Amino acid sequence: MTDDTTAAGVGSPAALDRLTWSRLNHLQVGRYAEYLVKMEFTLRGFQVYSAEVDDRGIDFVCRKDKGPFFEVQVKSVRGLQYVFFPKQYFEPADSLVAAVVLFFDGEEPRLFLVPSVAWLEPDRLLVEHEYHGLKSKPEYGLNISKRNMPLLERFDFGAMVARLAG
Repeated sequence: MTDDTTAAGVGSPAALDRLTWSRLNHLQVGRYAEYLVKMEFTLRGFQVYSAEVDDRGIDFVCRKDKGPFFEVQVKSVRGLQYVFFPKQYFEPADSLVAAVVLFFDGEEPRLFLVPSVAWLEPDRLLVEHEYHGLKSKPEYGLNISKRNMPLLERFDFGAMVARLAG
């Protein structure tokens, strides 16, 4: 068995088929994103601890060497759209980060790491909704759009992980 990206070439039909994220269902994309983020932290020298039960919105905890622990919530997004974090599970704190993985067919996933405290200074990208008097529960959100991509780029995964590592 051969690797599609090596034997067939990166631009080959087999390699591009590997990047057809629309073939996967919602749960598969979410699971792939979570494992990808865990592996990216691991590659950068972090210890990663998986949650046995995901009842508080935390997907895993990690830390580098003897540094502080970080709670990580992973969200996967196909294309440009709104993604949210219910306030009941996502309260801004130095130890809480949101890992966001963007999937576009034909492209490798793009990873971003947003410190939860970034929502304390909202902008076009980082929003907060209270929904007073409505059924929807309060949430923090990311307006991921073409216009807001430059605002999201400041949370490039590699750069943000380097900051966490100190």
